[in-house]
Amino acid sequence: MAQVQVQVQAAAATMEMMLKKPQASSCCSDDMADLERALALEVAAPTTVPRQDSLYRDATRAAGGGNHEGQDGWARTLRLAFQCVGVLYGDIGTSPLYVYSSTFTGGIRHTDDLLGVLSLIIYSFLLFTIIKYVYIALRANDDGDGGTFALYSLISRHAKVSLVPNHQAEDDINGGGDEAVLAAKPSLRGSVRRRTVQLASSREQRAQWVKQLLETSKPVRISLFLLTVLATAMVISDACLTPAISVLSAVGGLKEKAPNLTTDQIVWITVAILVLLFAVQRFGTDKVGYLFAPVVLLWLLLIGGVGVYNLLRHDVGVLRAFNPKYILDYFRRNGRDAWVSLGGVLLCFTGTEALFADLGYFSVRSIQLSFAFGLVPAVLLAYIGQAAFLRRYPDQVANTFYQSTPEALFWPTFVLALAASVIGSQAMISCAFATISHSQALGCFPRVKVLHTSRQYQGQLYIPEVNFLLALAACVVTLAAKTTTVIAEAHGICVVLVMLITTLLLTLVMLLVWRVNAAWVALFFFVFAAAESAYLSSVLYRFAHGGYIPVAMSAVLMAVMVLWHYVHVRRYEYELERTVSHDTVRELLARRDLVRVPGVGLFYTELVQGIPPVFPHLVEKIPSIHAVLLFVSVKHLPVPHVDAAERFLFRQVVSESGGGGRVFRCVARYGYRDPLEEAKDFAASLVERLQYYVRDVNLYGLDHQQAGARVSYPSSRCDSMAMARQRSVGNMNMMRPSASYTESLALSRARSSGMTTTMMLGMHSASCTDQQRACRPTAAGVFAEEMLTPAESFSELSRMGSVQAAVKMSLEEMARIEEEQRFIEREMEKGVVYILGEAEVVARPHSSLLNKVMVNYAYAFLRKNCRQGEKMLAIPKSQLLKVGMTYEI
Repeated sequence: MAQVQVQVQAAAATMEMMLKKPQASSCCSDDMADLERALALEVAAPTTVPRQDSLYRDATRAAGGGNHEGQDGWARTLRLAFQCVGVLYGDIGTSPLYVYSSTFTGGIRHTDDLLGVLSLIIYSFLLFTIIKYVYIALRANDDGDGGTFALYSLISRHAKVSLVPNHQAEDDINGGGDEAVLAAKPSLRGSVRRRTVQLASSREQRAQWVKQLLETSKPVRISLFLLTVLATAMVISDACLTPAISVLSAVGGLKEKAPNLTTDQIVWITVAILVLLFAVQRFGTDKVGYLFAPVVLLWLLLIGGVGVYNLLRHDVGVLRAFNPKYILDYFRRNGRDAWVSLGGVLLCFTGTEALFADLGYFSVRSIQLSFAFGLVPAVLLAYIGQAAFLRRYPDQVANTFYQSTPEALFWPTFVLALAASVIGSQAMISCAFATISHSQALGCFPRVKVLHTSRQYQGQLYIPEVNFLLALAACVVTLAAKTTTVIAEAHGICVVLVMLITTLLLTLVMLLVWRVNAAWVALFFFVFAAAESAYLSSVLYRFAHGGYIPVAMSAVLMAVMVLWHYVHVRRYEYELERTVSHDTVRELLARRDLVRVPGVGLFYTELVQGIPPVFPHLVEKIPSIHAVLLFVSVKHLPVPHVDAAERFLFRQVVSESGGGGRVFRCVARYGYRDPLEEAKDFAASLVERLQYYVRDVNLYGLDHQQAGARVSYPSSRCDSMAMARQRSVGNMNMMRPSASYTESLALSRARSSGMTTTMMLGMHSASCTDQQRACRPTAAGVFAEEMLTPAESFSELSRMGSVQAAVKMSLEEMARIEEEQRFIEREMEKGVVYILGEAEVVARPHSSLLNKVMVNYAYAFLRKNCRQGEKMLAIPKSQLLKVGMTYEI
């Protein structure tokens, strides 16, 4: 006991020092301190604050899983770096197969043109691949995930840009504590504004201006969403074109040894290889990466070695291309033709978008390590060696790669080229899977089956339906185009459009999230936007020669995604406008003809703000409910991962004492990379967390709606919806809403360290007045880790005399709480029924013809042919009950 007291005193001393540090470094004036105290005192009158649905409010907040970067040891980093070679670098590594032939389509007019093109290749590769993606874009990841949708999610976490009515006045993840006070007393708004001007830097003010622009301007939000969807559609289209051009260019080398092969025969060989490539995707990226990495590594060593050979044998003088003046000479000498040739030069950095989008498969450090020491030297040496060869043999530009390869190495080179081309397609296929998974989780893509192929590494995915469609599209493009020239034009448009959109999103991240100096932001934007616009204008010039292929494919994909998201938003708004109140639910449950069915019922609904309108429809048609009924909302937050401890939030709708049975609301929060559990595991975990909630809400005896209630139910294993979210400056300012659960738990334990260990199980002394609570730190709440598990008996607590003094509760009340938990456990053993609210969406009778076509025909076709809700949630058919209702939007 003495040892425990010593530990408690030491923790209290440590916490006291922590609390004094910010005070010593504080630069606020006495007036600001007076304002802080005034703000803290104003919170004592919560009844004047417009009340929001706290369950919904807390459902939009989660610390999420942290970025895995920084947690990787060197062993895992090297292992991932090895996999990077096989999954990410095949596309960039195989670009030397076709860059020069695609650039000099009309032949080489002047040998110095090779120096200009080589200089363009070198500096374009360094500018876009190394500087922009490897050292800037990879750092703009969303907790370890990359891609355009990850950037959009990152922006969504700092500004309310979502088109879904998914936020209210309080739903700011980074929210400040002053909003409730200002709502209570607007007279303080001027003081707060003056304080903000004094304390905020110009970068913070600029970030606030960008945030306000994004949140208040609907055209800006729509434009941002459409740009993200366009980039997503282009990435998926590129996943069809990359396999086609890579494999077709490699197979074309057979003509060097078998000149009798016709173009059609080359094409059909390519199609057969593509079918085999997409067939092995079901084994997963983890296994594919280990299989492909040695091949790509040998390929990089080969092209680097051949590049050194050609450089030393033919013309060492091509190293002058590192002088950028040859770029100016090239444009001065060729004019418009040089500008048009940019469409071929940009193929040297195709696949860079996969580096960013596939970040969830690997880590920043592993990509940077393998990129710097593996890819860059080999690829640049290959381009330099080919330029040296072409300086002596300019007429061989149509098949530069194989012509520049020594005769003795032809067959090893051909085999490795074919294998590397197949592998190069893997990067874009993996990128397409990751992008579609992101967009589906955020309600922007029809429901498809997403399989997680690795238990060790999160984010490694396989989507069967998408894999089949990609294989079909790649084969059709190959059969239709028949040459790499046409596919290269289409490929270029996808690459440069995605890069330009990424630049726009990165600029917003720099302003809103990173808050970089305005001069650096302007420099980044104008340099990359200008360069990428020049490349875009070049590929659009030859739009009719093949550029229309990705545009047509992306237009179809974009239409599907926009339509799905549009109906998703409208359906959500329909349910939100017709939310069933708790009083109505109580009236329904008080009906005499309502039958109580044994077991637990899980009523799935997308609505987070309340009870969906389909529930009265169910009670009317089938007048019976389960002994324990939970309205479950599976919500995907704009974060990659949500900790399992923060998964569930609860609210009690009707209690047994109210005569309406046991009815709860629950929000199950997931990140867009979190896999959904099997229905059985999900139900078991949910009921376990429900027992924690029932215990805690009864133990403290405070209703969340009670004015002045101060007990906080953290979002770990109980309820995060108490009035502690009002965040008074003196009591709760140190536990920010955006802080992770681990940080909040550690802070609360440190605050509570001055009390005895048993006091952690109890409530604070009632003698502490509101003013005292506002002026000195107290424990913000009691956490589940500091309590007994649901299976343990409260009678064990009664044997501890100190606990009886701390928790002033009779044994009868403890027994009642224990019986409530056991009741839920018994009903769980009787069985679980999954009730799925399936709404059929139709257009209103008097809506426009376009709306009727979109909703009644196009959306209905998509919904009919995509996966149903019970398959997405893995619900057994024997335990499924569907409730249908028609929504007119």
